[in-house]
Amino acid sequence: MVHIRFEGRSYDRTESQVGITASMTDAAIKQQLARHLEVSENRFEDYICDRRPSGDLIVRPEAVYG
Repeated sequence: MVHIRFEGRSYDRTESQVGITASMTDAAIKQQLARHLEVSENRFEDYICDRRPSGDLIVRPEAVYG
């Protein structure tokens, strides 16, 4: 499962729905998600790919605390 938090909205998709695989780099994942959401790749520049032990992937903005 891929959970995407993008510009205040959340999307849950399967890997096949967004065209990604577990072996892809973070940059390739962001590039593919930009295509899926039909936005410019640079919109994912400050996002991180958090690979969970369960196998799920969370793509979200970098958290800033303090």
